[in-house]
Amino acid sequence: MRATLAGVAALSLALTGCGGADDGSSADRGGTLTVFAAASLTETFTTLGRDYEAAHPGSRVVFNFAGSSALATQITQGAPADVFAAASPATMKTVTDAGDAAGTPAVLVRNQLVIAVPRGNPDRIAGLADLARPGAKVALCAEQVPCGAAARTALAAAGVRLTPATLEQDVKGALAKVKLGEVDAALVYRTDVRGAAADLDAVEFPDSARAVNDYPIVALKHAGNPAGARAFVDHVRSDAGLAVLTAAGFQAPPRP
Repeated sequence: MRATLAGVAALSLALTGCGGADDGSSADRGGTLTVFAAASLTETFTTLGRDYEAAHPGSRVVFNFAGSSALATQITQGAPADVFAAASPATMKTVTDAGDAAGTPAVLVRNQLVIAVPRGNPDRIAGLADLARPGAKVALCAEQVPCGAAARTALAAAGVRLTPATLEQDVKGALAKVKLGEVDAALVYRTDVRGAAADLDAVEFPDSARAVNDYPIVALKHAGNPAGARAFVDHVRSDAGLAVLTAAGFQAPPRP
């Protein structure tokens, strides 16, 4: 009888231990993880998502890349998501003010604007003032999008006024207009031009330092995979994750 009771107790402890490990580490047992991320994170997060899946067998990361303001609206309206990575604190605030964040967002990286021009810079654009030349066609992001808000800050700092040929809903849209030859230039992030170096050149300008965007990231309160959400945030904020991001041209966040 004592042997039987000891066996039952051991089995009970084993089952309790298994149940506890399973409840606290859904990332380890796989499952789908949905990440809403700013369009400018497309290439780097795609890489980091593959790295995460390799480190967590059975997991699958699904991304929704778009303008941060649109993503924030989707989250506050109930779209299912586990993680949100925004291109500005202002768009993240939409989510935190609605009570949809699980914890306090952390700054992941920073990004800075450049002028995207066709390869070889045929119009010899050297700074923001050149974008206001008569006949110049320029693409900007819409004002509610982080890259659009940053562009307007930089233009105001430089005292440059211009009427854009088009206002795009995310940075990829503005970049595409230059690639397609529909505009002469666009104000976009340094990282996006670096990713399109075969087709575009980046023109740096000093006033971009006044419009640096912090990129906050947070696990979401109503995540379907909360442990996976926390694990993914930790993954992209790790030294290995930061190495992928900085290699693409993002700037490391300031140390606390």
